[in-house]
Amino acid sequence: MHFSAFSLLPLLALADVALSICPGFNYAVGNVQPIGSKEIGWFVYDDSCNLVDKLVMEKHGNPCTSSMFGCSPPPLHINKYTSSHTKLIYDCRPDPKAGNCATDLIAVCCRNDGH
Repeated sequence: MHFSAFSLLPLLALADVALSICPGFNYAVGNVQPIGSKEIGWFVYDDSCNLVDKLVMEKHGNPCTSSMFGCSPPPLHINKYTSSHTKLIYDCRPDPKAGNCATDLIAVCCRNDGH
C-alpha cells in the first residue's frame, strides 16, 4: 500500500489536535455540563484530556462566586482557575485553537506564568 504525503496531512492535523487541546497552556476548562437533574459542573483537563479538577454546584450555581474560578466583566468568561489541589492560580482566556475532551467543548485555556 502506498500513501502520498498529501494523503497523510489530514491525519497529522488530527494527531496534533489529539495531543494538545490548548497549545501552550497548562489546563483547559470545559463548558458547563449537566450532572443528573440537580447539579452542573465544570471540568478541568490537562493537555491530554485527563480530568484533573472539577467544580460541581447546584443547577443554578454561579462558578464566578466559587473559590475555584474567577470571571471577567461582560461578556462573561472564566478568567482565573485556582487548583483545588495545589492552590496555584492560573490565568484563563478563550483560545480559538482550543479543542474538546470527548463531548466537553473547551471554554477557556489556562496558564500559570509563575504566580
